[in-house]
Amino acid sequence: MHEAQPQNQEPNEAGPSRRSVLWTAGAAGAGLGFAGLGSGPAAAAAPGAAGSAEAAAAPPRPQGRTMIGVPFEPRSTVRIGIIGLGNRGGSMIDLFLAMPDVRVVALCDPVKDKVVKAAAKVTKAGQPAPAVYTNGENDFENLCRRTDIDFVYAATPWDLHFEMARTALLNGKHVGTECPLALRLDQLWELVDLSERTRRHCLQLENCCYGRNEMRVLRMAHAGLFGELLHGAGAYIHDLRGLMFDPTYYEGPWRRLWHTRMRGDLYPNHGFGPVANYMVVNRGDRAVRIASFGSQARGLAAYRKEHMPPGDPSWKESYIESDRTISLVQTAKGRVIRLEHDVSTPHPYSRINSLGGTKGLFEDYPERIYLEPDQNNDEWGDFGRYAEWDHWLWKEHANPPGGHGGMDYMLVLRLTQCLRLGLVPDFDVYDAATWSAPVALSDRSIKAQGAPQEIPDFTRGLWRKARPGMDSQKPAE
Repeated sequence: MHEAQPQNQEPNEAGPSRRSVLWTAGAAGAGLGFAGLGSGPAAAAAPGAAGSAEAAAAPPRPQGRTMIGVPFEPRSTVRIGIIGLGNRGGSMIDLFLAMPDVRVVALCDPVKDKVVKAAAKVTKAGQPAPAVYTNGENDFENLCRRTDIDFVYAATPWDLHFEMARTALLNGKHVGTECPLALRLDQLWELVDLSERTRRHCLQLENCCYGRNEMRVLRMAHAGLFGELLHGAGAYIHDLRGLMFDPTYYEGPWRRLWHTRMRGDLYPNHGFGPVANYMVVNRGDRAVRIASFGSQARGLAAYRKEHMPPGDPSWKESYIESDRTISLVQTAKGRVIRLEHDVSTPHPYSRINSLGGTKGLFEDYPERIYLEPDQNNDEWGDFGRYAEWDHWLWKEHANPPGGHGGMDYMLVLRLTQCLRLGLVPDFDVYDAATWSAPVALSDRSIKAQGAPQEIPDFTRGLWRKARPGMDSQKPAE
């Protein structure tokens, strides 16, 4: 087992080789360094590689045409390749198999038992047996080289998303990853450039954008019910202490070990994505800068002391990740977005999910609303009264199957629909990069005692033009 990195190590200093990780869920203590994920002059010059605010504010020269507004190619059958069949990939395959005109043609994971189990699901669904790739941690490259795959889905530990997305793009595949898309700004820029050069979409498949409440608030906001938008908040507050120390839930402590390497917001996308959609970020507004603050790191060590026996490998770990990180994002239009992250202390699950404007506000967990003129007595109103504003996806599929309250189903349904019908996806590589940028920037801001960090303009100025996004119209089949 690799020892934890020193506490003063920066995210892009040398660390253990990521290739030593067992990436289905991460092998114990390996592969979590940031070095080697980008190389050459372009990577060295990219924002985030060396790090001044001025560098971050100046986008590198484009290497291809924008992917804004670019539709998928229509196809009668959507052919999917899945990399990573652990907790996430092993459950999401059920939803891909439930979609009409979708075939799962290839599976990859170095843990053969996981592939065998997933392959059995494919044949049970009446589809031909998929090709399988279990020959070590690099076999995903062979999956990406296949000529019978339209879309590669990567559900692996975070530090592997970049290379898997990069490999898929270079092999002419559209690709989507779990969050975050990548961990460094130079990696995000490389994926933006590759998406534009290869003319293939690179998506961060943010399921929380498809939550029923999120989509209802989205439509209400865009219809003007909140007035002029002023502020919003999103978060990932989820007590994962038991799971991070569970010897079987994750295949190795890959997720816990991130708490020995960074202090910033490790998982901003679930909160940032929906609020960015409300505020048309990259579609009329832009996230300009972020300032982050972090509490002390106490939660994991306290849990370990109470629950882990002497001699457990976790006693070699030194936790530095802030138990609660709080970030403020300023937009070009002067709006403010608050992001929070906490997976190390006791707390009921919450993504906060709030939006405020000149006519009132919505707050989630629990859901409640106060909008003038409907409410005017300083008492919260019933959000259920606004069901007429549900997105058409939720009106047609009121009780969807799958996890996370149906949002996973909506994500897969809409993704495969766009692939099949040749539609522009609801979000794109610019959104993926923006939503993932706070990982590196929040860590940098905390280490700079809260100094604001510039968020790159991944659209290279095209954010000023209004364009469609998640608030889609129902397509004609």
